[in-house]
Amino acid sequence: MFTGIVKAIGTVEKISRTNGSLRVSIRSVDLPWPAYGVGESISVNGVCLTAVTLHEAGFDADVSSETMNVTAMGELKEGSRVNLEPSLAAGERMGGHLVSGHVDCVGTVREMADTAGSTRLRIGLPGPYLKYIVRKGSVCVDGVSLTINEVSVDSFTVNIIPHTADATIASGYEPGTRVNIEVDLIARYLEGLLVAGAGRGEVEDEPTGITMDFLREQGYA
Repeated sequence: MFTGIVKAIGTVEKISRTNGSLRVSIRSVDLPWPAYGVGESISVNGVCLTAVTLHEAGFDADVSSETMNVTAMGELKEGSRVNLEPSLAAGERMGGHLVSGHVDCVGTVREMADTAGSTRLRIGLPGPYLKYIVRKGSVCVDGVSLTINEVSVDSFTVNIIPHTADATIASGYEPGTRVNIEVDLIARYLEGLLVAGAGRGEVEDEPTGITMDFLREQGYA
């Protein structure tokens, strides 16, 4: 698990392509690599990758063809900058929100505007995923935990404060940039509860009790 609080910016040093998959070598001098081991989970632009090799200033990881199909990882080039976050350790502070590193879809930056010292981004999403986006809810964009400001029929907006711009690759975004999106886990679980609630209980014709009215009563909707 991750928190969406980026710990360092890395640079793609080398990319090798084999049978539709990638092996990426990522370098960063801002993480304590000797403290990690092979098999470590590291979020790269919001995608959970496994370190298959560790070296003095970075690590190597494999990116499967399936991962490339559902993320923007296939667009990485040598020299690309990436957001890095090692997996969450027990007892660490959680400054963002729970992030699995399993990207749901790819969004596209549509608009950028300066707003009171921050940058407001409007990000377009594929239609099926907009149901998980709610005003003041959480979303993970390229591994960064952000709060949703507004939601429209095909996009949402977030604010990038100066600190976030400096500490992540968001400062390099421009209209047309494709970004990895992971929706809030709570939204996913609520959907599962609603689907289960549409079924019946163990006794014939007995409802399971999970309905929109139930969720509203419990403060989930």
